[in-house]
Amino acid sequence: MSYVQYSIEKILDLCAIPSPTGFTQKALKYLIEEFKKLGFSYTVTNKNSLLVDLGHGETNALMLVAHVDTLGAMVKTIKSNGRLSISRIGSYPFNLIENENCIIHTREGKEYTGTIYLTKPSVHVYKDVGKLERNEENIEVVLDQKVFSEEDVKDLGISPGDYISFDPRTILTKTGFIKSRHLDDKAGVGILLGLAKAIRDYTTEPKRKIYMMFTSYEEVGHGAASSIPEEVTEIVSVDMGAVGEGLNSNVYSVSICAKDSGGPYDYEIVSKLIKAANLSQVSYTVDVYPFYGSDVESSLFAGHDIKHGLVGPGVYASHGYERTHIDAIEATLKLLQTFVEMD
Repeated sequence: MSYVQYSIEKILDLCAIPSPTGFTQKALKYLIEEFKKLGFSYTVTNKNSLLVDLGHGETNALMLVAHVDTLGAMVKTIKSNGRLSISRIGSYPFNLIENENCIIHTREGKEYTGTIYLTKPSVHVYKDVGKLERNEENIEVVLDQKVFSEEDVKDLGISPGDYISFDPRTILTKTGFIKSRHLDDKAGVGILLGLAKAIRDYTTEPKRKIYMMFTSYEEVGHGAASSIPEEVTEIVSVDMGAVGEGLNSNVYSVSICAKDSGGPYDYEIVSKLIKAANLSQVSYTVDVYPFYGSDVESSLFAGHDIKHGLVGPGVYASHGYERTHIDAIEATLKLLQTFVEMD
C-alpha cells in the first residue's frame, strides 16, 4: 500500500468517527492505536491534544499540527413537544446543516439518531418555507423515537449539554473524489499519518526533530495554544486549503497559505513551503484566505515564539458537505515529505 493510499484509508476511517470540538475521545483513541502500530512514542496532554515524538534531531524542532475536532452542535433545550433546540459548535451558517441526519450522544454513552429540520419544513403546509430565516430559533432536531413531550425525551437520558454529531456521508468515487463532512481537518490528520508512516519506513528522513500534534479545540480557536515542546521553533498547520472565487486553490492541488484573517504567515516558512512544492514537482497554489484561522495562530496568540506556516489540500464547500480529490492529498503529502527533509 502506498503512503497516499494509506492516508486516504485513514481519512475515510476518521470521517466515520464522530468528534465535535471537545468530544474527540474516540478519534484520539483511533490515532493512538495507529501510532502504537507505527512504533512512535506519544503523550496525551491535559487538554486532550495528542503529541507524538517522531525522533531525529535534538534541537530546532519542527511541529506539524492538525486538528481532529470538527463542527457539531449541542443540545440547548428540550422542547415541550419532544424536539431539541441546538447550539452550534464551531462556525457555520444553519442552512449548511438543514435536513442533515445526526446522532445525539448522551453523557451515559447512549446514542440516538435524528434529523435536523426547520421548525416549519413542509412546503405543503407553510408557504414561506424558502423565506424562513435559518437561525437557532428556526432549526430543531427531530428524534427517531416516539416522543411527544419533554419528559419523554428526558426518559431516554437526553439532557441539555449532550453532543450532536452530523452524518458525514463519506464517499470515495471511482474518479478519485472524496466527498464528506469534516474533511476539515480529517484530511490533514490522514496526511500526517501517511507522513509518519513514511518516516517510520525511512522513505522520508527528516533533517531535524519532528513532532506532530493533533488538537481537540481548533474549531473554537484555541487548539494549539498550549503544550508545545520547548525545542520547537517552527510550527506548520496541515489543514484544508480554502477553495472559492478569487482564490487560486483547487481540489487537485496543495494550497500554501500566505495570509489569512490572522495576518501574514512567516515569510521564510511560506518561501520554504513553496520551494518544497517546486522540488517535489507537485501541483500547488499560493493563496490568501479571506475568512480563516488556524491552529498555529492560536500558538502565536498564546505567546509562543515560533515561526508559522499553513498548508493543505484544496477543499471545496468548506464547513458544509466538503469535497477534495486524491490528487490534492498526494500533492500535500509529497510536499511535506520534501519539506521535512530540508535543512
